[in-house]
Amino acid sequence: MKRLSIIIPALDEAACIAATLESLGELRRRGHEVIVADGGSSDATVSIARGIADLVIVSAPGRAEQMNAGAGAATGDVLLFLHADSRLPRESDRLVLQGLAAGGAAWGRFDVQIAGARVLLRLVESSMNMRSRLTHICTGDQGIFVRREAFEAVGGYPRQALMEDIAISVRLRRVSAPLCLRARCLTSARRWESGGVLRTIVLMWWLRLQYACGVAPARLARAYTRRGH
Repeated sequence: MKRLSIIIPALDEAACIAATLESLGELRRRGHEVIVADGGSSDATVSIARGIADLVIVSAPGRAEQMNAGAGAATGDVLLFLHADSRLPRESDRLVLQGLAAGGAAWGRFDVQIAGARVLLRLVESSMNMRSRLTHICTGDQGIFVRREAFEAVGGYPRQALMEDIAISVRLRRVSAPLCLRARCLTSARRWESGGVLRTIVLMWWLRLQYACGVAPARLARAYTRRGH
């Protein structure tokens, strides 16, 4: 049976990393591996993860750097990148492996569901799912998965400070269209709630527009951080 390597980039995620890793216990019991790629946490993230994950590595900070490091240490046939505050749907291994085998796609993602009851969050998740189906651009919140050989063929995640998920989607869609699974990956609403849902929506669209116009990811990352994200 083909195996998944679930790679979780983390930085100061002590508050949520245990729950995320525990939610992956059944997948580990079925033979899949879980790797935490830490970017230099100053809290207890690493010590907590070492008791639950198959492997914990420490890499240079930056989501792209961490995910590439995790991929380099992985042994699975399919790499699945999961945020530290997200939960995979049930039977995610079967959905991914059978879906890739049946359709011949090299990569894909789940639909996203954002935790919380606010109506605006339903709008956000619906627009994210629809947009990725139309554009073949996927986001990290959706749990991107990719065949190992395809990941290596495109050079992995571009080493940039922000929009790395958009950048690798552009690379991968040249290989194949993504497999867009209807099953939902549940992600925390903290990014939207910390800065205000509407303000965060506007900020993300503005950053995406600037990125499309050629603004350097490092500059966008500084703007993103200044706004408390």
